[in-house]
Amino acid sequence: MTPPSDASAEIRNYSSAVPLRGSYPTPLNYRPTMALLSVANLVLSFGDRTILDGVNLTVSAGEHVGLVGRNGCGKSTLLKLVAGLEKQKPDAGQVQLARGASAGYLKQDHHYDANKTLREEAGAAFAELEKLHHQLDEVANAMGEAEGDEMDKLLKKYERLEHEMQAAGGYAVDHKIDQTLHGLGITDEVFKVKCGDLSGGQKGRLALAKLLLTEPDILLLDEPTNHLDIAGRQWLEEYLREYRGAVVLISHDRWLLDRSVSKIYELEAGGMVEYPGNYEKFRELRALRIEDQRRAFEKQQTKIKHEQGFIDRFRAGQRAKQAQGREKRLERYIRDESLEPPMELDTMKLRLEPKARSGDQVCIAEDLEVTYEDKSLFKDFSVSIKRGDKIGVIGPNGAGKSTLIRCLLNEQDPTAGLSKLGSQVDVGWYRQTHEHLDLKQTIVEYLRKFVESGTEQEARDLAGAFLFSGMEQDKPMDVLSGGERARAVMAGLMSRGHNMLVLDEPTNHLDIPSAERLEEALRRYNEAQKKYTTAGGGGGGEGTLILITHDRMLLEHLVDQLIVFDGSGGVQHFLGTYSEYLESQRGTDVLVDADKPEAKKTKQTAKDAKSTKAKAEPASAGGNNKSKNKGNKKNKNKALSNMDTAKLEEKIEALESKISNIEAQLADPETYKDHTKFGALQEEHDKLKKEIGPYEDEWASRG
Repeated sequence: MTPPSDASAEIRNYSSAVPLRGSYPTPLNYRPTMALLSVANLVLSFGDRTILDGVNLTVSAGEHVGLVGRNGCGKSTLLKLVAGLEKQKPDAGQVQLARGASAGYLKQDHHYDANKTLREEAGAAFAELEKLHHQLDEVANAMGEAEGDEMDKLLKKYERLEHEMQAAGGYAVDHKIDQTLHGLGITDEVFKVKCGDLSGGQKGRLALAKLLLTEPDILLLDEPTNHLDIAGRQWLEEYLREYRGAVVLISHDRWLLDRSVSKIYELEAGGMVEYPGNYEKFRELRALRIEDQRRAFEKQQTKIKHEQGFIDRFRAGQRAKQAQGREKRLERYIRDESLEPPMELDTMKLRLEPKARSGDQVCIAEDLEVTYEDKSLFKDFSVSIKRGDKIGVIGPNGAGKSTLIRCLLNEQDPTAGLSKLGSQVDVGWYRQTHEHLDLKQTIVEYLRKFVESGTEQEARDLAGAFLFSGMEQDKPMDVLSGGERARAVMAGLMSRGHNMLVLDEPTNHLDIPSAERLEEALRRYNEAQKKYTTAGGGGGGEGTLILITHDRMLLEHLVDQLIVFDGSGGVQHFLGTYSEYLESQRGTDVLVDADKPEAKKTKQTAKDAKSTKAKAEPASAGGNNKSKNKGNKKNKNKALSNMDTAKLEEKIEALESKISNIEAQLADPETYKDHTKFGALQEEHDKLKKEIGPYEDEWASRG
């Protein structure tokens, strides 16, 4: 298949590149030892600033690696150099891709034909296949009038084209396109929308879908989860886990990194450090490396001080000559063998402390309902929030999460029901969008209204704590990047000492170290403290937290309750952690998009099945679900073990017959023309394969 011309999902073929080790077979022959991508001694500078300083990176065929580092350290630049899209050429070093391999890069700027529909643009990923379709139709029409030798030639051409078309995906690509778009949260209703009318988020998801559909030998993904809700992230995680090609992933999504890669490369001060394992292992190994560097540095400093002490003591006197010799040796030692202290990454200096204690009852809501134009966002929702509660709010985009929060905080009147805040509740709200800001103000001018004294110096101290230094503090808000603006808003919010924090996507623009620092501060914010003063100069703690986020690691580490929107009007209050919630949802479609057919089918059954679990205490929610799952599995295995061998074999034969029948239908080209039939057969085939597994295992265990 020739690469698509789309700029958002560019595929570059390197057929003329010199192989790294001999000649390679076709890209589909994935061997773990084969180097697919090699970056050697890469150096790149912008003016007097060195971005990449001797970077080395190797990715084998089929290997999935993560690329991490601070914002602005050069991660995206490195990926663009690999993809051949960086305008500035490197100062030194080389990038090589294996002969005949293809690389696909996810661009952040998207250029589409404004008159094409989203579905048509997604189908452009298979432009070559579309040409084959047209050629096949032309040959078929010509065959209607051909005779003799001409007919024989056309038959051979038809067979050749049909073979090429099947090799390129055949009629199954329509199902594949729809499946990918649905997985990334694009509903059937949006398929017909013109590209010129798409939102930024929809364009971003379309670009990702087109790239994934091309299935290059190596995927270069730069923040692929930017426009995805939790359902989309879950789908992408599963996709990457099964992807046979290589992947280089830049992401702030720690949960995704933890489950999608087997190696982490960290770009630090222009150099590259390699760590085996996933993100959790990377944190562990990095801490050990920093500690080893610190010990070695301190040991060397002790040795240098000891030598210098001897030199200073005997510089004059009988041992002066010996002291001079040791001084020269020390100078050579410092010049040639001196170690640098371990690099400590600057992080925001966060300290969250409520200045005053709220009442025990922070918020209570009864039978809340919000309806827009006859569409119910949610209804009959009740909740009681106590001081110190840690609640996560999750669900598809557009399901009503922010609307519910506005109702709870009395910033919006519900269609029905009531909500009331408790006594002495001081709310700080970090909003996902920053439209409320005066963008003409500088960072210091903005922060002066938040600091207690109102002085410029205190505002500058606060800005410095959030990594704004020197002249940066005098930048107007409208020229800041998304991450810089997020830090400024966070600085103002955190300085006020609110006893209730509502954070809407607080980690969206933060790099991983900053997100982890925020997580640590929020964990302390919820811990009970004893020191409060009536004057408000307190010692903080036991604040109440409501967290709206798609950051699954943040949810897992901070909250023990969830308010879950299913996307079709249902809201569930689950008492338990995020992993306990996932465990309770096994076997159902979790967090499907609001307009997907699956959402409407599973809404009521999921609500009924989980209602009792939602009322469980946090400490027991996960344990109850696990013991129940074990019990079900045990009962099922017991039933199979008691089954007569002859009946067991009959059951396996019956299931195998059904599977063979479906596979025969799937092998028929006519089946692919009926997309509905193909999807149903594929679903039934997967279901039967899962069903037959336990029976085959039982039969095999009997020997």
